[in-house]
Amino acid sequence: MTFDPHDIHELKMAKQLLENPGLAARITHMIGRPIEKGFAMLPADWNEKIGGITTTALTRAVHAAVSTLETDARWRPPANLFHRAAVAVTGGVGGFFGFTALAVELPISATLMLRSIADVARSQGETVTDGATKAACIEVFALGGPGKSDDSSEAGYFAVRAALASSVARAAEFIAQKGLAEEGAPALARLILLVAQRFSIQVSQKAAAQLIPAVGAAGGALINTIFIDHFQDMAKGHFTVRRLERKYGQDAVRGMYLNL
Repeated sequence: MTFDPHDIHELKMAKQLLENPGLAARITHMIGRPIEKGFAMLPADWNEKIGGITTTALTRAVHAAVSTLETDARWRPPANLFHRAAVAVTGGVGGFFGFTALAVELPISATLMLRSIADVARSQGETVTDGATKAACIEVFALGGPGKSDDSSEAGYFAVRAALASSVARAAEFIAQKGLAEEGAPALARLILLVAQRFSIQVSQKAAAQLIPAVGAAGGALINTIFIDHFQDMAKGHFTVRRLERKYGQDAVRGMYLNL
């Protein structure tokens, strides 16, 4: 299949967004110091707590964002600046109160980010009332960071999508039939759990950065801005790929992506 040169350029830009750089590298670049010092300051049981906080935050975000995801205005440019400003405010609060505020701050930030992700999806021609689009919006939180068992050959964009494919499909079918607000949804809960396992790695990096001495409230706002910038980029790349897949087919786009 022959690709339009403009579409090849857009796919190349999407790949650059999806594969480089990771959140930790972005934070280190912006604050001018490695975030490892922050990891040393996290509580002893931080790993277990982060997992629970992340799963709860995503679950609340998915249900809280229902009203926004039900709207539709395809191709309209996304309101990225508005969402960045809103998340920066929650980051400032989190930076001031430290790790203890994460359980309160993260569900709010995740909800704002999910709304922003849906906004990006809509700008790429997605119908956000569609169950598959809603599931793809949740999927974005798993992108741009390695999972706990990943090695360098398994952590790429299409590998993550392949790992989540069956769960995304089941969740999309459930959402299409019963909506996001339905209680006791095992297909949706399974997708959220799988995504949370990857998202928690990046939440840990965010939390560690906010604990670095002298970062404080102002630094918390900056870190949250980097956080949402990262996922806006993941969304832009993801939904660009999906748009091109609708035009050329999944196999053709994957093959072109891997060869760029």
